[in-house]
Amino acid sequence: MYRECPPPPSLGELVECGWTTSAPAGHPRQVLPDGCMDLVWTGAELLVAGPDVQAFTSDAGSASGLRFRPGTLPGLLGVPAAELRGDRVPLADLRPGPGREAAARLGGGADPLPTLRWLAAGLAAGDRAAETAPWTPAAVHQVTRRLAAGVPVSEVADALGVTTRSLNRHSGAVFGYGPAVLRRVLRFRRAVALLRAGLPPAEVAARAGYADQPHLSREVRSFAGLSPSRLAPAPLAGPQASGANRSTPVASGSSTVA
Repeated sequence: MYRECPPPPSLGELVECGWTTSAPAGHPRQVLPDGCMDLVWTGAELLVAGPDVQAFTSDAGSASGLRFRPGTLPGLLGVPAAELRGDRVPLADLRPGPGREAAARLGGGADPLPTLRWLAAGLAAGDRAAETAPWTPAAVHQVTRRLAAGVPVSEVADALGVTTRSLNRHSGAVFGYGPAVLRRVLRFRRAVALLRAGLPPAEVAARAGYADQPHLSREVRSFAGLSPSRLAPAPLAGPQASGANRSTPVASGSSTVA
């Protein structure tokens, strides 16, 4: 079971959603790249999930988290996103005070999502490191939206009022990878949402901005290690449905972008 809930209005500029998931122990699931970073309570650890470029296999049976909009969490942590790419790190290693206090509350039985929202509000109220927050949240969202729409990097830089070189340099700290890779991740995220909405791969390729269906297939295999058909929803069926169809991986993000 995977469920999402909207963030409170006070965190809407930073947080995309709260989420909970549950699965039997010993049933790992894949988390797909989506350009986001999360704060995750596994039931035993409070972790920062860095930006992914390949599917990440999670062994946590049940977990809760806050998914931050692309590029917004590194400034709250004071840590460049590129240093956390593809990794899961205890929050206490990055922000000892807030990390330990929140982990103690959660370990004591506090409700995970309200506690994570309290933690996020506290992090947002603190000072941000200039190197990891060179742009305002509004500017970060602008970069994300334009790249997701396929706008050339040079035009994105012009709209932001910076040079292309500056955009490339800061993107690693803000998003975890350069604008070209971020565009691929966001396009992949849209493709996953369309595939799971039941659209055929050829239409998904056209709508998501791929050159053709083989291009879509290559990118899906690169990020997820699966074919597009494996990311599509399983057909309605009875007990004879294949195990592969019933265990389609769950994407890490929602279907929206920035």
